[in-house]
Amino acid sequence: MVAYNEMVLARSEYPTEGFPQKFRIAYSPDSSELIVEYDLPEVQAIPKEAEYRYVKTKDAIESKARKPVEIKQLYQDIVASITLRTLHELFEADQADALALATFNGMVDTHDPASGREVRVPVVSVRAPKMEFLGLRLEKVDNVACLRNLGAQVSNRPDELQAVKPIVEFDMVDKRFIEQGDALSGLETRPNLMDLTPADFEVLVSNLFSKMGLDTKLTRSSRDGGVDAVAFDTRPVLGGKVVIQAKRYRDTVGVSAVRDLYGTMLNEGANKGILVCTSGYGPDAYNFSKDKPIELIDGGGLLYLLREHAGTAARIAV
Repeated sequence: MVAYNEMVLARSEYPTEGFPQKFRIAYSPDSSELIVEYDLPEVQAIPKEAEYRYVKTKDAIESKARKPVEIKQLYQDIVASITLRTLHELFEADQADALALATFNGMVDTHDPASGREVRVPVVSVRAPKMEFLGLRLEKVDNVACLRNLGAQVSNRPDELQAVKPIVEFDMVDKRFIEQGDALSGLETRPNLMDLTPADFEVLVSNLFSKMGLDTKLTRSSRDGGVDAVAFDTRPVLGGKVVIQAKRYRDTVGVSAVRDLYGTMLNEGANKGILVCTSGYGPDAYNFSKDKPIELIDGGGLLYLLREHAGTAARIAV
């Protein structure tokens, strides 16, 4: 499904200059939903000149600049047009009727003018049911109004990189994610965390972070790539992707485990890493993590979080 739709979008013809035509695609078989993260052109793709004319008296060609408001309107329309065109191409190509929904997140890769750093800004996000979308007469719609009618999040000023919140985060669709179950309720009969299996302990930690307000996904233990759970902090600006490792250990956790977590963070493109254990950490582990976005939660900290956020009076008895 992913390979087929990648081929569909790769055949879309756009101007070569300024249109990156880069994208990522994921498919959720449970909901028959395709998720597309699509790179959009920057506002600089719109020519600053509205027209050229030849002045006979000067024997020269002069240009007429576009007004800023015209550039803004044209750019909004380009963003909306690419969004609607992409959804149309995907649904029209779905001859096997394998899609019920499609989510499109339009991203702009650019540099923050204030800091000069590279930033990736979502400027449009829409989740469209196939049957509803195919009922649209696209040749007659106002592109931006059509998207808003579909319930899209559309930036009012994409030219100024005013971000929107994606309806479905691309990274939240991952084949590694599984149903996490409920380990918190079982603590009433097994309050000693050391009685849990390693797999049950991972579920418990995932449950805990869900209670703390994060959108937490548990990974398959056999193919998690060093990740026990992935959490998404959906707050704007402060939020992001968090990778979590859970270790039901009797002995002190050494620095190698923290190094592994840091490597996993970089590989996953995460904003933060959290290591949770039932024991404690050595001084080298704390020294390694002190200048990195890594949080180490020891056994005592875990019991505190369980009590404060889950109302569970657990214990750790070796």
